[in-house]
Amino acid sequence: MIAEAGLAALWIAAALAALQLALAALGLVRPAAPELSAAVRPVAIVQGVLAAAAMLLLIAVFQQSDMSVKLVAENSHSAKPWIYKIAGAWGNHEGSMLLWVTILGLAGGAVALFERQLDERTAIATLGAQAAIALGFYAFLLLASNPFARLYPAPTEGAGLNPLLQDPGLAFHPPTLYAGYVGLSVAFSFAVGALVTRDVEREFARAMRPWVLGAWIFLTIGITAGSYWAYYELGWGGWWFWDPVENASLMPWLAATALLHSVTVLATRDGLRAWTVMLAVVAFSMSMIGTFLVRSGILTSVHAFAVDPRRGAFILALLAIYIGGALTLFALRVGTVRQGRTFELVSREGGLVANNLLLSVILGIVLIGTLYPIVAAGFGVQLSVGPPFFNKAAGPIALLLVAIMGVGPLLRWRRDDLSALAERITWPLVATGVAFVVALLAAMPIGVLPLLGLSLAAGLAVASVAPLWGRNLRRTPLFTWGMVIAHLGIAVSLAGMACDAAFTAERLVALAPGQATRVGPWRVTLDGISPVVADNWSALQARLTVERDEGVRRLYPQSRTFSDPPTTTSESAIATVADGQLYTVLGQPDGQGRWQLRLWWKPFVTLIWAGGALIALGGALSLAGRLMRRRQEAVA
Repeated sequence: MIAEAGLAALWIAAALAALQLALAALGLVRPAAPELSAAVRPVAIVQGVLAAAAMLLLIAVFQQSDMSVKLVAENSHSAKPWIYKIAGAWGNHEGSMLLWVTILGLAGGAVALFERQLDERTAIATLGAQAAIALGFYAFLLLASNPFARLYPAPTEGAGLNPLLQDPGLAFHPPTLYAGYVGLSVAFSFAVGALVTRDVEREFARAMRPWVLGAWIFLTIGITAGSYWAYYELGWGGWWFWDPVENASLMPWLAATALLHSVTVLATRDGLRAWTVMLAVVAFSMSMIGTFLVRSGILTSVHAFAVDPRRGAFILALLAIYIGGALTLFALRVGTVRQGRTFELVSREGGLVANNLLLSVILGIVLIGTLYPIVAAGFGVQLSVGPPFFNKAAGPIALLLVAIMGVGPLLRWRRDDLSALAERITWPLVATGVAFVVALLAAMPIGVLPLLGLSLAAGLAVASVAPLWGRNLRRTPLFTWGMVIAHLGIAVSLAGMACDAAFTAERLVALAPGQATRVGPWRVTLDGISPVVADNWSALQARLTVERDEGVRRLYPQSRTFSDPPTTTSESAIATVADGQLYTVLGQPDGQGRWQLRLWWKPFVTLIWAGGALIALGGALSLAGRLMRRRQEAVA
C-alpha cells in the first residue's frame, strides 16, 4: 500500500496546485475578496508537504526492494547497499522527476511561509505562477512518468542500478543540483508576479535576491560535486568534458550568475529593471532546456536518461507554454517597467552590465554548441561539437570576463574617475604582470590561454581582497565577505584550470608485475594484479607503489564487473598531495603478461574544486548577511 499512498499524495498535491492557481487568479481579479488571497499560502504549504511525502514513500519502496513497483524492479536489486537503494530512488527518470517536483513544491511552500517583504498582491501572483509550473510537472508525472506504477507479475529480483551511479555522489549531486535548477523557478515566478502586478521595483528585487542567491549556491555546489564525481568515476582523467549534459547544468549557472549581479543592481541602486526580469526568465528557461535535453532521448551521454521521446515532447510543450507565456507577458508589460536610475559607463553598475553581457555571450556559445549537433542531426548531418570548439570560442571571452570581474568591485557606484580607478588597480595589475613573467619563464612550454589564465588568476586574487583594504574587518558586513570569498574562489578555480591545461603529464604504458615507469615526479611500480569480490561486484585490482621525494604510497585502481546489470567499469585510484594529484587507471592485459596502465600527473588540479567550495562558501556568507540585514530592518 506504500506505492498507492505515494500516488494518492501526488494526485492530491496536483489538485492543490490547481486550487492554488485558481485562488491566486481569483484573488488578483477580485481584490475585494481577501479571504481568497489568504487561502493561497496555506494551500501552497500543504502542497509542498504532500510532494515531500510522495518522495519519502518512493524511497521507502526502494529501501524495501518492493519489486512489484516497476521503477524498483528496473532500477534496483535486493543485494544493493542501503545507500544506493535510497539514492537509487532518484537515479532514474521517474524518480528524478519526482525529486524535481518535490523541491518545486517545497520551494513554493517556503515562499508562502517565509516571504513577507513582497507586496501582498505580487506575492499572490508569484505563488500563482509557482502553482502553474508545479501543475504542469504534476501532470507530466501522473500522465507520462508515474513513479509508483505496479508491475504484474512481480519479478523475484530487480535489474539493478547503473554501476556508474553506484557511488556516494548519487546521494549528494542530484539533490543539490536540482535545488539549484528548481530554485530558479522561484526567481521566474517572482518575475512573472511582478509583471502581472506591474511591481518591478527595488522592493521586488530585495525580496527576490535571497532566493536567487540560494539557487545559485546550490547550483555551484551541485556542479562542483558533479565535476569531481565524473572526474574520478569515469576513469578518463578529465574534470570537464563539455558533455551536453554537463553543459545542461552549466547554462543555468551562467544565467543565474548574471541574474544575481543584475538583481543586486536593482535592489541596491534601482537600475536594470527590465534586464533583471528578462534574466529571471532566461535562467529558468535554461533549467527547462536542460531538463528537456536530459530526458528527451535525443542525447547520448553517460549522464542522460534513456527515455521515450514522447515524454521529451511533453517537457518541450511545458517549456513552450511557460517560457513562451512569460516572454509574451514580458513583451506586453515591458512598456510599463520604468527605467530606474541611470549611471555612467565607468561605474560599478557599468562593470556589472559588462559582466552580464559577457556571461550572456558565453551562455549563447554553450547553448549553440550544445544544440547545433541536434539540429544538424534533424537534417541528416551527423557531427559532434567537443572541447576544441568550446575552449577556443568561450575561453578568450571567459578570460575577458575575469579581467572585468577584477576591476568591478573596485569601481564606485553611479560614477567613477579613471585616474582614481587606475590607482586602485595598481596592485592587481602588478600581480598579473609578475604571474605572467613567472609562468612564461617556467621550464616547460605553456599555451596562450593557460598563460593568460594563470596571470589573470593572480590579478583577480589580489583584486578580490582589495575591498577589505583599510576596513575594520570586524565591522565588515557578511555579504561583503561573501563577495570577496566568492571572487577569490573564481581566482583559485581559474588557477587550477590553467595549471591542469598547462602542466599535466600523461603516460600510457604496459607493465608486467615488478616493472616501473615514471610520470612527472612520480615513479610508479606495478606490484601485481589480484581479484577482489564485493557484495554486488567483482574486480581485478592492480597494486601500485608510487614514490616521490617525500615518501611512498599504495594505490589500487580496479577494473570492476557488475552482474546486475552486466557492466564493466574502470575505478581510478588517486593520490592527492599538496601540489596536485596522481591519477591512475587499470586497463586490459596485452596477452604478453603485461597490463595497460594510464597515468596522469595533474599539478594543482585540486584548486579547481577548492575554488568551487570557496565560491559556494562566499555565496552562503552573502546569503546569511542579507537575511540578517532583512531581519534587522524588519525589527527596526
